[in-house]
Amino acid sequence: MKKTAASLGLTALVLATTSSAWAHGGDDDNHLSFGSDGHQCEVSLNYDVAVEPKKLTISESKKEVYRIELGELYIDGKQVSLNNQQQVIVNQYANEVSAQLPEVIDLVHDAVDIASTAVSMALTPLLGDTSGAKIDEMMASLSDRIDNVAYQHGDKFYLGATESSLEDTFGQEFEQEMEQLVQSSIGSMMMTLGSQMMSGDGDSFEQKMESFAAKMDNVGKDIEVQLEQQSADLEARADKLCDNFQQLVALETKLRAQVPELEKYPLIKAPKQQLLE
Repeated sequence: MKKTAASLGLTALVLATTSSAWAHGGDDDNHLSFGSDGHQCEVSLNYDVAVEPKKLTISESKKEVYRIELGELYIDGKQVSLNNQQQVIVNQYANEVSAQLPEVIDLVHDAVDIASTAVSMALTPLLGDTSGAKIDEMMASLSDRIDNVAYQHGDKFYLGATESSLEDTFGQEFEQEMEQLVQSSIGSMMMTLGSQMMSGDGDSFEQKMESFAAKMDNVGKDIEVQLEQQSADLEARADKLCDNFQQLVALETKLRAQVPELEKYPLIKAPKQQLLE
C-alpha cells in the first residue's frame, strides 16, 4: 500500500481505508499528502470545503462555520464588517481556495482510478476471474465512497476533510461492506491460491513455496510498473499543487492577521510559509 501511494505521489488509497482526511499522520493529525518523491507537502484541513460560483463555504459536521460570498464574510451566519483592505484579501483567499479545490478532487479521483486498474490487472491473473471480479467490486465500492467526500456536482465542488465526514463515509458501514465482500470471496481466493502454490515449479513443498513467493513478488513489481507508466502526469500535477498550497498557507496566515474574526477558524494546518509577492 505504501509503495502504491508513493508511486502515485498521492496517499489517496490510504485515505480511503482510514478514518483520516486522506491519510493518517500520527497522533490526531489528518492530512492530505501530495507531491512526488522529494517534493512532499502535507496539508491538514480542519473543515469541510464547498466551492460554488461566487461562494466559498467552510463547514463542520454539516454546519456552516463561515462563508465568503460576493466579497462578503459571514461567520456563524452573521455578516462581518470589512474595510477595503480586508475585503481585498478575503476575495483573494476565496478565489485561491476555489481554484485549488477542483484540482485536488481531480487528482484524487485520477490516482484512485489508476491504482484500481493496476491492482486489478496484476491480481486477476493470479487469483482468477472470479476473485478478480470481487477485487473490481471492492475497488468500485471504494471509488463510490470517495465520490461522497470529494466530488463535483455541476458547478459545485466539495471536499470532506473532517473526522465526522470521513467517519460517515468510511466508518462502520463501509467496514462491514468490505468484510462481507471478503467473506463471500475468500473461499474461491484460497482455492485459487492453493492451486497456484501447488502448481509452482519444483518437486518439494519448499521449492513450490519459493516459486510461489517469487510469483507474488512479481505481482508487486507488476503493480509498481503499471503505476509508474501512468503516474508521471499525476506526479507533475501533484508537485504543482504542492507549490500552490504552500502559497495558500501563507495567504491564509496573512488573512487571519488582517481579519481577526477568522483567527480561531484556521482552515489549513501546515508549516507557515512566506507569501511570494
